[in-house]
Amino acid sequence: MRHRQSGRHLSRTPAHHLAMRRNMAQSLFQHGRIETTLIKAKELRPFVERLITLARKGTLHSRQRLTAELGDRALIDKDQQEAYDRMSDARRRKVVVARSGRRHRTGAVPAAYDKKKIPFVARSVVSKLIDDIAPRYRDRPGGYTRIIRLAKRRIGDNSDLAILQLVDDEASAGDGDRHKSTSRRRAIALNRIKRLEGKKPRRQKRRDPDKAEVEPERDAAEETKRVEDSESGEGA
Repeated sequence: MRHRQSGRHLSRTPAHHLAMRRNMAQSLFQHGRIETTLIKAKELRPFVERLITLARKGTLHSRQRLTAELGDRALIDKDQQEAYDRMSDARRRKVVVARSGRRHRTGAVPAAYDKKKIPFVARSVVSKLIDDIAPRYRDRPGGYTRIIRLAKRRIGDNSDLAILQLVDDEASAGDGDRHKSTSRRRAIALNRIKRLEGKKPRRQKRRDPDKAEVEPERDAAEETKRVEDSESGEGA
């Protein structure tokens, strides 16, 4: 019997399962999305969302818990990866580790470094999670990730593939360019909330059915008149 035994084994030992989950979560926070099997995405999703909820607190205790559960990978930005690959091993070590032996956390270049030789340093995945990712979901009560099932399958064992990605906040998703349609029920609910807050609700313009029927007839009459004028002009 599996009393109080939650989760999936995924044919791995507990240590291997923990290492795999940490590695996939770090990659998700670094790149914003990962492609994996569907069963792994479903197993990783609750772990990632608990970490984001913990990172929203932003306290010292939450940072320590994140470091213990997630690990502390050093991240290099995409635009800096090419320059990092061209560096020597000694400079790469300075980019990742400070002179004291501790890893760089916030990505700020120390004042003692030569900015021409080492223009950037690595950043901690925990620092990126707390400073960049968690504030995007400050007003979102859960549901930070999305699973998109892919039509293709993995070669070898024919497993279902999926994409696990972080959900963007409403401000960055629309960017003010797209028009998001609102249903009638949601519009009524939003107006009720504005009325309770003391704001004046926005009234939607109602469409006149009589006017809507007249406009197609007018357009058809104008089109007929235009055709007749063109035919008369050709006959002359």
